[in-house]
Amino acid sequence: MRKLFCWFLCCFISLSAISQHLRYQFSAPNAVHHEAEITIVADGLTGSSAIFRMSRSSPGRYAKHEFGKNVYNVMAYSAAGKPLKVDKDDADVYRVTGHKGTVKLTYTLFGNYADGTYASIDISGYHLNMPASFMWVKGLEAAPITIQFAVPVASWKIATQLKSTSDPLTFTAPNLQYFMDAPTKVGNLHWREWTVTNTDNKPYKFRLALEAEGTEASIDSFTEKVKQIVIAAKNVFGELPAYDYGTYTFIASINPFVHGDGMEHRNSTMITIPADFDGSDDLLGVFAHEFFHCWNVERIRPKSLEPFNFEKSNMSGALWVAEGFTQYYGSLLQVRAGVMHDSDFISNMSGLVNAKTNTPGGQLYTPIENSQRAVFVDAGVSIDRTNYPNMFTSYYSYGGAIALALDLELRNRFNKSQDDVMKELWKKHGKTEVPYTIPDVQNALAAVTNVSYANDFFKKYVYGHEAIDYKKLFAAAGYSINPANAGKASLGRVNFDSTENGLTISRNTIRNTPLYNAGLDVDDILVDVDGKRLKGITTVNEIIAKHKIGDKIVLTYLHRNNPIKTTITLTEDPWIKIEKIAKGTSDKQEQLSTRWMKGS
Repeated sequence: MRKLFCWFLCCFISLSAISQHLRYQFSAPNAVHHEAEITIVADGLTGSSAIFRMSRSSPGRYAKHEFGKNVYNVMAYSAAGKPLKVDKDDADVYRVTGHKGTVKLTYTLFGNYADGTYASIDISGYHLNMPASFMWVKGLEAAPITIQFAVPVASWKIATQLKSTSDPLTFTAPNLQYFMDAPTKVGNLHWREWTVTNTDNKPYKFRLALEAEGTEASIDSFTEKVKQIVIAAKNVFGELPAYDYGTYTFIASINPFVHGDGMEHRNSTMITIPADFDGSDDLLGVFAHEFFHCWNVERIRPKSLEPFNFEKSNMSGALWVAEGFTQYYGSLLQVRAGVMHDSDFISNMSGLVNAKTNTPGGQLYTPIENSQRAVFVDAGVSIDRTNYPNMFTSYYSYGGAIALALDLELRNRFNKSQDDVMKELWKKHGKTEVPYTIPDVQNALAAVTNVSYANDFFKKYVYGHEAIDYKKLFAAAGYSINPANAGKASLGRVNFDSTENGLTISRNTIRNTPLYNAGLDVDDILVDVDGKRLKGITTVNEIIAKHKIGDKIVLTYLHRNNPIKTTITLTEDPWIKIEKIAKGTSDKQEQLSTRWMKGS
């Protein structure tokens, strides 16, 4: 009898789980005012109440974004259409009671911000990042999902990584994690498709869904450049990922009506560039960066981000790998694909070196610490001021600087490359989809080099923040590192706003710069320098240009309207630039440089 009861109970639980399902309907009858009407039908509910909620964070973002602020007119009904009680438990949480296993919930969504995180509803089309658009049901995270779109124009296309069905307006997702990771663009889109055969001879379809004003010829030409980036990325790892449903989609809006962003997803990317489309190479950087993510972060994934929690910020100490290594390869893929000049690539590398070498965040804090601060800086919103200029450097540039250093040292010392490290991470953690820890990254470096080298590198530059000898690394490739403004006196890198009283310091002064050392900080107002009244930023630049490094000059400033006179000592701007060695390079240096930038 006990065995029969257990069998019956297991069957009941199994049938209950199978019956769980979420069905969404999306329409926008008031799109002219940026409103959409959304319906969710949740089947297979258990218990006395059902919890519907909006997300607070979004895949690819690490801070909270409070998407619930744009949801209102929330109502619920039974399967028979009877109104059900809705209690608002929290700002973005709704409790529905009195159901009998099925709830139909409706709400209005406002959206007027098209980028990689938020939503935009407009008569020209719908731009939907899923966490910003759709409620979900607690307890039904594993339930399959169906969504149907209503479109006002028959010619509109739908671009998404969701699985298509026999109905061109209906799509599915296997569960909540996939659904929330599947941005969707609906509108008048230029559509391009091509096929790339993978190393295992399996073909994958690539799609470019482009919202832009441009000639068919210019879009064709731009598509060809995107194709080259795809191949350059594939060559790093030796193969494409196994894309779900056999397709990868570039969802791109290049027009003045969006906000700049790029957001990676498992089988797609949402790219927004606020510019008129001209098909130029300058538009390709975000394509290269986001496409590299379909390996690095979507499949080579930090354990600290798995599974993604939509109810809170998501902290990770590994963003210097996930975002930083990708930042480095974003530039490297472009130069290898032939869509970026070598000189522009080297200029980008100068930026990475400066980020590590000449910012307090790079000098004084580890890449792990900078990564962990993403929960506050990744488009996070705050009113009060922070001291980030003196204690944070972007994990994008910091991690990129580490990848750059590794690549040059591995090539010169081990006849290996950063590509080999990425291949090792792909083999151990990407293809297997086993999330990695930071020690796992260290093990990957050890597998490419040796345990001693990996231990030493991580101790100094990952768990520590020691200076990296970029001069030596670049010399091996035939480049020198030189002051960007050699011999010129400087106040340090400082942000000013011109006001009628003088020049207001608009951002924290940076430690160990002349103004910082003299005690000036944000909101202080420079009135005169070297006895000369300031009339604008050009005035102070002209004054400083007449002095030498080490000169002491007197300045007057206002601190909370109190005039203070002090003396500062001018220094040389520490910012660097990277240049080809003027006296010529050896064959060995040229070979290393060529292999580096051409990918061999």
